[in-house]
Amino acid sequence: MLPYPAVLTLLGIGQLISWSAFYYSFSSFVLPMQAALGWDRTVLMGAFSLGLAVWSLTTYAVGAAIDRGHGRWLMTGGSLVGGLGIMLWAQVTQPWMMYAAWAMIGAAMAMTLYEPAFTILTRRYPDRYRQGITALTLVGGFASTVGFPVAAGLLAVTDWRSALMTIGGVLILFVAPAHFLALRGGGEMVLPVSAGSADGPPPERSVALVAAAGTPAFWLLMTTFAFYSFAAAALWAHVMPAFAAKGLSTAQALSVLVWVGPAQVAGRIAFIAFGKGANPRVLGIFVLSGLPVAFALFAMTSHMAGLIAFAVLFGAANGLVSIVRGSLLPEYFGRAHLGRIGGAMSTVALFARAIAPLSVAWVLALTMGYDAVMLGLAALGVLAVASFAMARPPHHAP
Repeated sequence: MLPYPAVLTLLGIGQLISWSAFYYSFSSFVLPMQAALGWDRTVLMGAFSLGLAVWSLTTYAVGAAIDRGHGRWLMTGGSLVGGLGIMLWAQVTQPWMMYAAWAMIGAAMAMTLYEPAFTILTRRYPDRYRQGITALTLVGGFASTVGFPVAAGLLAVTDWRSALMTIGGVLILFVAPAHFLALRGGGEMVLPVSAGSADGPPPERSVALVAAAGTPAFWLLMTTFAFYSFAAAALWAHVMPAFAAKGLSTAQALSVLVWVGPAQVAGRIAFIAFGKGANPRVLGIFVLSGLPVAFALFAMTSHMAGLIAFAVLFGAANGLVSIVRGSLLPEYFGRAHLGRIGGAMSTVALFARAIAPLSVAWVLALTMGYDAVMLGLAALGVLAVASFAMARPPHHAP
């Protein structure tokens, strides 16, 4: 078993590359594929939505498998499946091929992106999982900063098919071995403590999925992250076309988007320095409020200064949401059944994320512009804040 810092380093590299490849780079390929293949935007967004839907549908099974101790094979296999899916994407000539590729990529997302790594760390290192979650999100926070420029750089020197082949090769040759090495030994099984000793700490309060689902907090938090996920996914799928609709060039769009990653990381560093003692509910409300304000800024301005302000605000909020979620669930429901509870709760949020790209494409087909869409997404952000504010910690007897 590798030392804890080495595990975090390898997992962090995997998160950085996986998020860049599976999630953030898609928008960069929309316009080149439209030009090359002549497909309607709804066809392309439908493939991305299918991938996100598969992510949603497989999340619970992935969490259950991690609870049974199979995290190493899941994350390694996910990198291999995702790399092959991207290579298949590079070969598409018909829409069905694009959809098959994104079904594979969606399964890979469920097996690799944040949630599996968070759950494995929580179960393997019960005394240090918060530091691990924070470390992974610090590194992963640069994924958008890396993903968009790398995709643009590849597209500047080669065609979109060769660019995708390169990305797929990196996942297979580098990320899969990193996961295999990082997660050897140790296992993920952490048994709940049934009783405390006279001199030891009190037993942890852990609840099974059925009991968790019987609390209002479970459903309110699920609603919160569903609304948030819908809005964020809609942005990332359409962000490059949205900038083009404002009359910005690719270079200008990238000069805005490069601020998102550093802002995400800055928010997480601020949390490490000042936020650990903060009330998690107050912190969550503050963090979630950043999304509707950022989207409203995007809708109401075309000036670079205003768009950079959008990127910084959205990045800071987006960077802290994963920490809020990753830290809140074990506090509310315990660690023993975290894989199943987190997986079940994520299913709805990921389904909302899945339908977002195609839903927005349909709205745009009705002649509504991107600015109006962004204001609508800002309204969803307000509903997410309200739902989170109503989610009170459940009270379970030990």
